[in-house]
Amino acid sequence: MEDFKSDTARRQRIIIRTSITGILANLFLAGFKAVVGVLSHSIAIVLDAVNNLSDALSSVITIVGAKLAGREPDRKHPFGYGRIEYLSSLGIAFIVLYAGITSLVESIKKIIHPEVPEYSTVSLVIVGMAVIVKIGLGIYVKTTGEKVNSDSLVNSGKDALLDSVISTATLVAALVFTFAHVSLEAYLGAIISIVIIKAGFEMLSETVSKLLGEPGDVELLQAIKKTTCKIPEVKGAYDLILHNYGPDTYNGSIHIELDDTCTMERLDQITRQITEDVYKSHQVILTAIGIYSVNTRDEEVKNKQTEIRKKVLAHKYAKQIHGFFYNKEENAMRFDVVISFDAPSRYQVYTEILEDLKGAYPETDFVLNMDMDYGEIIS
Repeated sequence: MEDFKSDTARRQRIIIRTSITGILANLFLAGFKAVVGVLSHSIAIVLDAVNNLSDALSSVITIVGAKLAGREPDRKHPFGYGRIEYLSSLGIAFIVLYAGITSLVESIKKIIHPEVPEYSTVSLVIVGMAVIVKIGLGIYVKTTGEKVNSDSLVNSGKDALLDSVISTATLVAALVFTFAHVSLEAYLGAIISIVIIKAGFEMLSETVSKLLGEPGDVELLQAIKKTTCKIPEVKGAYDLILHNYGPDTYNGSIHIELDDTCTMERLDQITRQITEDVYKSHQVILTAIGIYSVNTRDEEVKNKQTEIRKKVLAHKYAKQIHGFFYNKEENAMRFDVVISFDAPSRYQVYTEILEDLKGAYPETDFVLNMDMDYGEIIS
């Protein structure tokens, strides 16, 4: 646990340091561009300066979000405050959207009422330098964000790279006007604004998706299952569900299959070992481990399980069955069947499977649970 806290603190320091770099760079660029834009009567450069200020604000939001997200769990929020980082990402997405919409409005105004820009060599050099700075800043922030799994930094980095495109377009428009005396900046501004708005919506969509709840990274899910199955008695691991409480902060539950001969004492040892191993290897806290008992004492039952598995998986959208148990005395059979989300109607597939089984085994009482693919099954 102490190692995890140390990693969290280190991650927070990296996010804050990177964000401060972004703030200083954007304030520096905003000041230069504002002066150049006003002196040259260039709406594109002025809007570019305003956009740099919005980028600086994004970095401030990232710092505040990282600080708040790093607070210790308490009685009111026992799972911590990690999801605040998603809210800060949401705030950055809204800033990008606002910047895009504002730029579009101003560009349209300039298309309707055009002004003749005045570019100097100095202004063009400054815009060119801004392109280089923005590319370097964008790559640095985005790469750092990916390393520490910070959506806020990644979004800020994407925004900076997008700004480099904006600055490049502004520079191209200035060169075209200088040599061909054709003013394109208002039209370029409108096109760029649409690109910014699109990027803002994409950032918004990605963050909202995480707030709604995603199954988790497939590689992580597979790795946790592999760790769980290292214990010899565990025949299979299923229904792994991860609840995300912020970047790299997961609680989860899982079902495991064990022989029906397993004692309660050994069962207790196994579940404790799984909980410890999963946390040490993946920093995921398993809050619940469900148990499926597997028939091992009767060959006839094992053969019947093989028959049932083949029959169920013959249906197009049936991806997996698990948790199989047959009570011979009561002639009752229960198991979970995972039905793909690609099915036009998952309930219809479930009904067809159940009817197929009842037709083949009319005397058997089937109890089927229609299960979901939580992301750990690879098609």
